[in-house]
Amino acid sequence: MALAGRIRSALPLLTKALRTYPLPAQRSALALSNSQFSRSYATPTGKKEEKVKTPLALFGGSGNYASALYLAAVKSSALDKVEEELLALVEAIKKSTTFAQFTKDPSVPADIRLKAIQQICEEAKFSEVTKGFLAVLAANGRLRYVDSIAKKFTDLTMAHKGEVKAVVITVIPLPAEEEKELRETLQEVIGRGKTVKIEQKIDPSILGGLVVEFGQKVFDMSIRTRARQMERFLREPVNFGNL
Repeated sequence: MALAGRIRSALPLLTKALRTYPLPAQRSALALSNSQFSRSYATPTGKKEEKVKTPLALFGGSGNYASALYLAAVKSSALDKVEEELLALVEAIKKSTTFAQFTKDPSVPADIRLKAIQQICEEAKFSEVTKGFLAVLAANGRLRYVDSIAKKFTDLTMAHKGEVKAVVITVIPLPAEEEKELRETLQEVIGRGKTVKIEQKIDPSILGGLVVEFGQKVFDMSIRTRARQMERFLREPVNFGNL
């Protein structure tokens, strides 16, 4: 069964867990911190630990969690698998109202939250890294941030692979040939050693043309922006003395 299917089949377990009478949360058993998660995947004593660093410096709570997960995944040689599992979980949350409410509801007792996420992980056959990480999020009441953590984790995996994301915003999907030409143009800009990955987004409000968000730059070639520029130009007073 595909990963997404395994997650869907596990959702009834979530409903069952939420119906369980909420027992008092045992903080001594559940108070797992971000640093404890990282230490749980440290190299066993007696073995020389390979120095692992994140390819990007991320900040904030989601950035710290994503960085800790990245380090654990790299040390366990499970980076691709962990990324697949995390993204599949995020997609399942988006498609299930019950699951989404569960992750965002702070009133769910910590022990129920932890038990439910552990059952889902077991049913979905997640890796030990992903299971441990999600247990930390559940225990610390941070499951509601899993989407933003996943996005930052993807930024790390892309940097690890030498990939650069370009977000292309258009009114309709780019034809394959135009997407190919755009990718080749952006590839020339970044040069060798890195690979461009294009993410297309549809936004009818730009009216036409396209907007490209690439690295720290934004190339706005939309009809909406051109119309605004023309409007500003027409509103400027005319100096007849210069005519």
